[in-house]
Amino acid sequence: MISAIILMIYLSGFSFILGLAPIDWESRPKLKLFGEEQEQRKKKKNPLGPIFAVVRKVALINKPLTIGVLGKRISRDLSMGRVNLTAEEFFFIKEILVILTLVLTYPYIQPDMVLFWILISIAFGYMLPEFWLKGKIKKVRSAIIRELPDAIDLLTLCVNAGLDFMLALKWVVEKSPASIMISEFNTMMQEINLGKTRRDAIRDLAQKYDLPDLSTLARTLIQADKMGTSVAEALNILSEDMRLARFRRGEQMALKAPLKMLVPLLLFIFPVVGALVAGPIFLDFFTNNPLKGLAAN
Repeated sequence: MISAIILMIYLSGFSFILGLAPIDWESRPKLKLFGEEQEQRKKKKNPLGPIFAVVRKVALINKPLTIGVLGKRISRDLSMGRVNLTAEEFFFIKEILVILTLVLTYPYIQPDMVLFWILISIAFGYMLPEFWLKGKIKKVRSAIIRELPDAIDLLTLCVNAGLDFMLALKWVVEKSPASIMISEFNTMMQEINLGKTRRDAIRDLAQKYDLPDLSTLARTLIQADKMGTSVAEALNILSEDMRLARFRRGEQMALKAPLKMLVPLLLFIFPVVGALVAGPIFLDFFTNNPLKGLAAN
């Protein structure tokens, strides 16, 4: 009976940890076959559209609060996290959360804790969207790091086939499935078509996310453009470097795995093994205690 209870507790804890760490399968962009059309997403009408429109208009009252460094920082973070909100709307969400926290926790507040309650509610309502946005940025940056080597391989393949850089970029964008890296390449291509120079568009993409891999790509392409060297040769070298960098990241993750496994091992596996091994011994000791006979003699 005790073993069954311990086993159920262990399975519950293991399932809880597995739910906190969902498996994210890696999807690599691949060129589509000739004649295969890009799948178009059907836009569904949002029934809450009028409410969102009113909220966006009300959020304009925060325009004076988002002028300056704060507004620039929030706009940059929203752009990095690929969140379709303005700085005023994001600030308005914070204000709503502060009000909701005050309203929901009001019945449980003692009179001598009013100031502490107000400060904690303001901090909670202000910081919760920030943590959510930081999580979105982290996911986007991880996706870019994961997708960039394959995108560079496709660019290299197209350039080696005889296309110039812009045609190769257009080919990869049109023939690849939707992803974050492909979307950023599409944005960069549109900026170049609208008149921005290739160097500025590539530099802006690298500065937007501030990732070493994107910075390396930008430096390589800008240097090849300045020096007049072959883009195909530069992309070939960069592709090899990206593969080596991916291999090193895999080794680094493999080396971190034992340390990450140590916590669940100590909390869940060792106690269960100890209970299964030592439990019958203790039960037998308490039921058939040999020390009772020695005490009677």
